[in-house]
Amino acid sequence: MRRRSIALLATGAALFAAVATGTPAASADDGTPTPIYLNPHYTPAERAADLVGRMTLAEKAQQMNSNIAPAIPRLGVAQWGWWNEASHGVAAITGSTSNPPPATNTTSYPVDLAMGSTWNPDLVHKVASAIGDEAREVMPNNRQNLDFYSPTVNLGRDPRWGRNDETWSEDPTLTAALAGQFVNGLQGQDENGRLPESANGYSKALATLKHFAANDSEYNRRTGTSDMDQRTLREYYTAQFRDIIQSSNPGSIMSSYNRVNGVPAAASVQLMDTLARQTWGFGGYFTSDCDAVFEIQGGHHWQPPGASAPLDQYGRMAYAITAGEDLDCNGGYRDQYNYANTVPDAVAKHITTQTGVFNENDVDVSVTRLFAARIQTGEFDQEDQVSWVRDARARLGGITWVNSDANKAVTQTPERIALAQQAAQQSLVLLKNDPATGAKDGLLPLKVPAKGSYKVAVMGAYANPASLFLGGYATYEGPSGVAKQVNPYQGIKAAVQKLNPDATVDYYPGVTGNGQSTVDAASVAAADQYDVVIVIAGTNSSNSREDVDRTSLALPGAQASLISQVAARNPHTVAYLETVGQVDTNSFQSQVPAMVWSSYNGQEQGAALADVLLGKIDPSGRLPFTWYKDQSQLPAIGDYAIRPTSTSHGRTYMYFNGDVTYPFGYGLSYTQFTYSDLNVEKKVDANGTVHATVKVTNNGDTRGTTVPQLYASTPFEPASKERPAQRLEAFDKVNVDPHRSKTVRLTFPASKLAFFDESANRYVVDPGTYELRVGSSSGDVAAKADLKVDGTLKPSPAVVTAKPAQAGDAAQGIVQRVTFDKGTTIDPQLTVSMKDESIYGYITKGQSTPLPAGMRVTYRSDNPEVVKVEADRVIRTVGSGVATVTATVHSNEGVASTTFVVRVP
Repeated sequence: MRRRSIALLATGAALFAAVATGTPAASADDGTPTPIYLNPHYTPAERAADLVGRMTLAEKAQQMNSNIAPAIPRLGVAQWGWWNEASHGVAAITGSTSNPPPATNTTSYPVDLAMGSTWNPDLVHKVASAIGDEAREVMPNNRQNLDFYSPTVNLGRDPRWGRNDETWSEDPTLTAALAGQFVNGLQGQDENGRLPESANGYSKALATLKHFAANDSEYNRRTGTSDMDQRTLREYYTAQFRDIIQSSNPGSIMSSYNRVNGVPAAASVQLMDTLARQTWGFGGYFTSDCDAVFEIQGGHHWQPPGASAPLDQYGRMAYAITAGEDLDCNGGYRDQYNYANTVPDAVAKHITTQTGVFNENDVDVSVTRLFAARIQTGEFDQEDQVSWVRDARARLGGITWVNSDANKAVTQTPERIALAQQAAQQSLVLLKNDPATGAKDGLLPLKVPAKGSYKVAVMGAYANPASLFLGGYATYEGPSGVAKQVNPYQGIKAAVQKLNPDATVDYYPGVTGNGQSTVDAASVAAADQYDVVIVIAGTNSSNSREDVDRTSLALPGAQASLISQVAARNPHTVAYLETVGQVDTNSFQSQVPAMVWSSYNGQEQGAALADVLLGKIDPSGRLPFTWYKDQSQLPAIGDYAIRPTSTSHGRTYMYFNGDVTYPFGYGLSYTQFTYSDLNVEKKVDANGTVHATVKVTNNGDTRGTTVPQLYASTPFEPASKERPAQRLEAFDKVNVDPHRSKTVRLTFPASKLAFFDESANRYVVDPGTYELRVGSSSGDVAAKADLKVDGTLKPSPAVVTAKPAQAGDAAQGIVQRVTFDKGTTIDPQLTVSMKDESIYGYITKGQSTPLPAGMRVTYRSDNPEVVKVEADRVIRTVGSGVATVTATVHSNEGVASTTFVVRVP
């Protein structure tokens, strides 16, 4: 019989004590059957169902808090902290019931927005994989607290947003391509989203997509509502979540604080259940933002439709959990109530929610998801079974990492430092490179003579700090970590003097005073004494951060004036801007011949900057956002519409109809590229794949890197359809040798051309002749071709989900369960999402629809001694244990399936 007590483990106090301290129990030969939850021959979901079935309601509730889920010694369950951070390096580790303390001396890579400007999914995968490896080294016992609240995938729709450094792009396609590889790398998956054979089925770590959804303004992020039509919600604010769910299978998703169209995201059935689970197939767990469940009551004072009053502390828990909020991040903006101390009382109150009557079965479903995730990391299994544990311990060489400077930055290995430098190199965007006065070629790369006098001045408050500003959610660098940082002055000085030992590289503060309020006159006066001046300007958390939006895009303090004054004295001036996002360059842009931009660029930022300025590396960064000409062009930051109106220019390169300083995708190189010979098949079906090729030629004398970008537009549609000017469909990052050409292939499914039809509640591909454009940015049309698209999306099943219940549950308002009585029948309550994202079957209370005509369902149990599928497709529990039931949906257009676990005491 499949998966029956294959391994024999020690039982009793010794076994449970071992697991409770994070060390799986050793096997024994006493003949005692291994509990299912400790038997790795069962699936994580089966093991979790068995484990949760052994807990009391109070114990289950305590496991639903992020800070901290306590140990259960009698079951061998160790303490677990869910709230950990790793967006650009392991940054925070849960240690108590308060906010997690920062990790000390871990490797710090460029922030998400800087990684976004690399336009390099392969590189993102490498960086995230390295972060996952380091996480395994520094987390307790190399096997606990392996969930990370990263990456942020909200879109950078407004440059004033306080957390722009945490976003990847303003575009859903680019964001999904990059952040999807972050998920893959962190979780130990290959770039196709699959675990390697060496992983033995275990995840390296668990990634958390955040913040779901439309949480893109700080001033009202906890209590505001993000209002929009369903088309905008589906095509823009949630599209990247969908794509990452389907490509990378993230372990969890964090719901946001805000309301979406009036409903708190932490209690939104539409967002968590209907969209994420039923429509897109998300199979992990949901966590709240910290403390978004509290804000349902404390900030939003939400009174659900049909409720007699705003929700109290019991109602908010019931509504959140039944909507799908499995974990309460109970640190942050909280009161004294949380899942752990309130759920049992809420269950006892039999609260009617938007889905049914809140009951213990709802708790079982959530806690089973949480423990399935923990088991997926190998927490309960032996080291020789979990390669991630074995490898991490081998890399540490027998030492135990400690979260203090006593660790000597041991996990900042030479390989990780080199990777941080490579990532920082590729994030740098060359915005401008004109010749200096009297010169022929662009000022960059700098021409450093091999010997003799050569003088460089490096100026600015961010040029030579004692410790680098690394962005939000960054590691704490103690003395050992700071010693491995390279700031701009250090990097430039080392690189210049390596080329010319006679060279002089001096540092000047540039600005002084609180908030960099005053230009340092001595710095300006010295500028004309140097062959080149490099001004380093930037922002930090005092200007923009979580909870604080920017009210101005101006460089803080007197930094813009410094650049202007220095450029007036020395025409060989380079401005490097390391900022949270776009800044206003209008006052100095015409004065400086060269400008470079990145967001916060990690611990090796100085070395990377020197590599680009001196030409060791061709600048290959491309803007992941639109650089608007003036902030007066922008609508109010709380306006979540993106299409233009009579009073608004709209947002993003897709819809914005005003003038821009730099378009989305823009970035210069030290060489010159041309794109030609765009070839696209003339016609494709809506269900087919678009194949395009373009010839990329490097016309210069140096090897260079470019990013051909393929956009689609709908010139055949009338203005009343409000279609975007263009949408990014595919891109690639390629290196080309001088005076050589390379054929680049760009492909994408034709279904990506679809738009959401609100009246039909599904995606529709407009039939017609599309224009495909290839260029170096959204503002560059190097070549274009027509593509005729016909046909409609086939009504094929894409996602199947189940919400199983047993006979008699409906009358009691019970809508889901994991544990079933023996001798009962099971109603799987299937939902089927089609390729066009229309959904059928059980949706939620009052919204279910029949399956399409001709669609049939078959069922199979992997353990007929527990669950039996009878000939008439009746599913019946017949014995104690666990079983997995597979439900397969058949239609003329395809087949799709799902599984669900049944536990019978």
